[in-house]
Amino acid sequence: MNFTQELIKREKELGRPVRVGLAGAGQMGSGLAAQISRIPGMELVACADIDNKRAENALGLAGMKSIGHNKDAITSISNGHGGIVNDAKELAELPIDIVFEATGVPWVGAEVASSCIEAGKHILMLNVETDITIGLYLAQQAKEKGIVYSVANGDEPVACKELYDFSVDIGFEVVCIGKGKNNPLDQTATPESLKERALQKNMNPKMLASFVDGSKTMIEMTALSNGIGMPLDKVGMNGPISEVSELNKNLIPESDGGVLKESGRVDFAFGPAPGVFSIVTTDNPTIIEEMEYLSMGEGPYYTLYRPYHLASVEAPRSVGMAIINNEPGLQPTTWISEVVGHAKKDLKPGDTIDGIGGFSSYGVAYPYSETEGLAPLGLIEGATVTSEIKQGDPIPRASVELPDNLINKLRSKQNN
Repeated sequence: MNFTQELIKREKELGRPVRVGLAGAGQMGSGLAAQISRIPGMELVACADIDNKRAENALGLAGMKSIGHNKDAITSISNGHGGIVNDAKELAELPIDIVFEATGVPWVGAEVASSCIEAGKHILMLNVETDITIGLYLAQQAKEKGIVYSVANGDEPVACKELYDFSVDIGFEVVCIGKGKNNPLDQTATPESLKERALQKNMNPKMLASFVDGSKTMIEMTALSNGIGMPLDKVGMNGPISEVSELNKNLIPESDGGVLKESGRVDFAFGPAPGVFSIVTTDNPTIIEEMEYLSMGEGPYYTLYRPYHLASVEAPRSVGMAIINNEPGLQPTTWISEVVGHAKKDLKPGDTIDGIGGFSSYGVAYPYSETEGLAPLGLIEGATVTSEIKQGDPIPRASVELPDNLINKLRSKQNN
């Protein structure tokens, strides 16, 4: 059976579908809401957003015509209708089974995920920014509760993980696993400089800035690295410009003409977006002959390429994985990679650092072993600068006063 058949069967047995909650009703959240409305066996019944109209729109896209707000939300959901809460942490108190976190804000994601785990509700992270900051701790807490904490299907980390698993399961050595990036890199990009482009794309300028300044790629590949236990090749990764047909020539070891120091690395390439790839190899002459017969090339390096990732449209599949199989699509299993904040401009004492995709900082992926004394990107929103930091430099922990919030407290627990 596929997940949909299993969820239909579950609904017949329990008399109701899986009740889904959503934190964040922006572009990703709205797309998710619309897609869930097409899938039997699950129903989006609850939403939290700082803008009530966006929350109402998301539930409307999900087919909810009657909505109870805040204190009326529990009764409304129990009666088969929708519910909205102003505080996303309150989703944990509602009669729902699973929550998608789609705010994209690390500290908000920490609060939502922590409260849901404490309440025994599965939590699916479209907010990868939180995962690369405290995901190892959250995954352990969920395991102790017997529930699922997972990066959601649809974004590149899980799409890469699926291709990685496929590569390993059919007996190949994975040389490099990663994603394509289509936006030219500009680490000085801000919401203001991208305002017109964002308007043309109907995007939040801050979200677009996080793509263009490279933060999103660094975040996604760090989540993948920590999820499969495969290291980055170097600080910032290699990111060669490459057509799909050239990936198996570029993202291979230097000894064979590529850019990698060693085989078995997470990386990305400019060009083959929106797809994900796995560069694999074998030394078995029979398999090499078979791969050439199958039009995969002469070898010994081959490109397995999935030309798409479907973001929020694909995300509902995570519900089946969690509810039916009680398994994550991707979660940290180790902590070998970190995204460090770098100064997007000269920062002076007294400056406040804004969030990812803002005016103050961008992210660069590092091997964790090289991050001593440096501030993780996911911790510095709202931090106060205490000593000068030059544009382009990594942000030292000693040069900022971090906010006294939950994500910083949970990171301290993870470190210990």
